[in-house]
Amino acid sequence: MPIKLYGFTASHNVQKVMWACAELDLDFERLEIAGKAGGTDTAQFLAMNPNRRVPVIEDGELVLWESHAILRYLAATYGVGTLWPEDPRIRARADRWMDWHLTISGPSLQPVYNALIRTPAAERDAAAVEEGRRKLVDIFVILDGYLAGSEFVGGTEFSMGDIPVGIATWRWFNLPLDRPDLPHLARWFARLKERPGYQAHIMKDLA
Repeated sequence: MPIKLYGFTASHNVQKVMWACAELDLDFERLEIAGKAGGTDTAQFLAMNPNRRVPVIEDGELVLWESHAILRYLAATYGVGTLWPEDPRIRARADRWMDWHLTISGPSLQPVYNALIRTPAAERDAAAVEEGRRKLVDIFVILDGYLAGSEFVGGTEFSMGDIPVGIATWRWFNLPLDRPDLPHLARWFARLKERPGYQAHIMKDLA
């Protein structure tokens, strides 16, 4: 029985789950919820997630929300030795970069993304966008420096930790911004673009 995934495809949080399912070769049925479709205020959805946010999954009797909790659940249940590294030290490094995205890269990227992709040009605050761009440069310099000594964010193999940061990096490289040359980030990004799940679910026009 396929996993039920509630969410809309332009959501980077929903994309995390779709990409993870692709990596794990898991069947899923996506139900269009939130975004332009709405539907997060229905009694049925509120019973699943009172926060009125996506993604939400149903896997058998389990209902789970919060994208990184879902990622960890899928990896631990279906991807031991692949998305879920068996070595706790490697897994901790993957965890670290997942949380780094939640606390550092994601919150800094979202306002710039919203301004450049979801706000008409005449209504943008150019100074705020430039300030956000400079902050993002500093953030991605940190990731580039780490990747100078690591093939993926957890170590030598792709893991769950690459998924949130990989989605942020797709947005970073596709926003209409000036970016410095970050060779280690570019090398890692090129390897992500070879993965079928990344191609299917992440490499889309920004919306």
